[in-house]
Amino acid sequence: QVQLVESGGGLVQAGGSLRLSCAASGVSGRTFSSYTMGWFRQAPGKEREFVAAIAWSSSSTLYADSVKGRFTISRDNAKNTVYLQMNSLKPEDTAVYYCAARNSIVIHTSFKTYDYWGQGTQVTVFS
Repeated sequence: QVQLVESGGGLVQAGGSLRLSCAASGVSGRTFSSYTMGWFRQAPGKEREFVAAIAWSSSSTLYADSVKGRFTISRDNAKNTVYLQMNSLKPEDTAVYYCAARNSIVIHTSFKTYDYWGQGTQVTVFS
C-alpha cells in the first residue's frame, strides 16, 4: 500500500516562501517514478483544488493559474519524494496542502483521478 507523508507546512508572512515535501513509501522506486504526482489544497469551506502536477519524467509539469510563476513542483525519483517550492506567498494561499499520486503517466487536474493521498499539511499565510 502506497503511503504519502507531507511535511514543510507552517506559518509564514505574505511574500515569504515555504517548501513542501512529500515522501512516498510502500512502493518501489521504479513504480514511484511511473506515477504522476500532484499537489492539491483545500481551504475551509471550499472544495479541494488542483495546485500543480508533475509527470514521471519531470519533463512535464502543470500549474493552476493562481500559482503559476510563484510555485514550482519537482521530484526526486531516487528518493521517492516530490516537492512544492512556494514563493511570493499570499494570504489566499492559506489551506491544507495535500500530496497525491496517480497511477498513470498522464497528468490530470481532477482530484478524483488520483489514487493515493497524504494526510495534508497546513500552510497559513498572514499579511
